Amino acid sequence: MTTTEPRPVDDALAPSIRVLMVCSSGGHLAQLMTLRPWWSQRDVCWVTFPTEDGKSLLAGQRAVYAYHPTTRNVKNLLRNTWLAVQVLRRERPDVIVTTGAGVALPFFVLGKLSRVPTVYIEVFDRIDHPTLTARLCRPFTSRMLVQWDEQQQLYSGSAVVGRLL
Repeated sequence: MTTTEPRPVDDALAPSIRVLMVCSSGGHLAQLMTLRPWWSQRDVCWVTFPTEDGKSLLAGQRAVYAYHPTTRNVKNLLRNTWLAVQVLRRERPDVIVTTGAGVALPFFVLGKLSRVPTVYIEVFDRIDHPTLTARLCRPFTSRMLVQWDEQQQLYSGSAVVGRLL
């Protein structure tokens, strides 16, 4: 494999990979926390918001705190884009995983440009229409995972992983 080829997403199964978990705090973080049996065996860095639940759930974990709010906030989008440049350069992840929300976009765009595989897990509470973040991140997503069979109709080529919560 040459250095210009993207790394296969299936490399994410190897225990020695570096994983960047990017998500909003609250339910997005709670859903990624349920994957502890998978991520606890890997070199993980988290990006989330410095909220009480974010700090509490990630106590003892390597974490970077992003700027919020992200909804319709161009200033924080630019700040999080610069943060993504810094984190991606420092962490050099093998895969970026998210459940959303807005904080994921700059990491997915820059991940795609850096040829880092990206995995988007659509949240469990959106069954009949895609989330805004999923629609924005989809062009930069290597593997789209959904939690309900019904969600598979919204995302061509997605795989059902089952409910995380």
